[in-house]
Amino acid sequence: MEIIGEKITVTTTKIAKAMKAREIELILELAKNQADAGIKYLDVSIGPATKDGPELMEWLVTNIQEKVDIPISLDSTNTAAIEAGLKVHKGQALINSASGQEGRKEPLFELAAKYNAQIVGLTMTDQGIPRDANERTVVAFDLITVAQCFGVKPEDIYFDPLILLISVQQDQARKAIDALAMFQELSDPPTKTTIGLTNIYNGTPEKVHKWVGGTFLGLMLKAGLTTPIADPKDKELLGVKDKTIQLIDDPSLKGSDQDFINIQKTMDIIDEKDLFAASYID
Repeated sequence: MEIIGEKITVTTTKIAKAMKAREIELILELAKNQADAGIKYLDVSIGPATKDGPELMEWLVTNIQEKVDIPISLDSTNTAAIEAGLKVHKGQALINSASGQEGRKEPLFELAAKYNAQIVGLTMTDQGIPRDANERTVVAFDLITVAQCFGVKPEDIYFDPLILLISVQQDQARKAIDALAMFQELSDPPTKTTIGLTNIYNGTPEKVHKWVGGTFLGLMLKAGLTTPIADPKDKELLGVKDKTIQLIDDPSLKGSDQDFINIQKTMDIIDEKDLFAASYID
């Protein structure tokens, strides 16, 4: 499993302030810590950045790569900002992201081809996130078709089935897993795949984060997930992931210790055998 490091995002107050003030120290610290943990890409999210997106992305990419030897996932809805980052990026960058939405397909795949970048494809359209695995796969097929028109290879695409909060739309967890498995059948060689792991447990009590996140990650990996966006230093969650895979491979472990009991409870929630409640592991 390869990981895209998730910590540098404008949605975090301290990072937003550092970006606005062009203070690189905290950003470099987070970049170095995640690079040392062995991430594949460092996600740098600036959001829409409508005012100064291109200049901000260029500043971030230049200053991070000057001190940390890591390729960057250029995460923005501002296409001009993404291209500004691509122009100064050392090595192969990751564009985050294209989608099935109007104006988010051709321009982004064109940039991927122009700068030899890899690219995330979000399986959503202007109508929103699809209802089920089949609809997500239809969007993914459309994105592959567009990518081929620009010469972008399937193995340079990371499809994201889009993860919704388990506390709000519980039924979507299993549908996302099924979609990810279906993506593997769209091309030969298959595309890569990614998810924003925290999306599954955001808004839930902290005590269940490792159980929901780790169990879901294990199920996703067994379905073919290659590269989650996650915290590479969250050892407890990654430990739950490992035990989830053990349980899937050897069902006789069910109930053999408290960890396996909690993982099975979480799997039952993901499969809608039980309803999610904040107290489900109490």
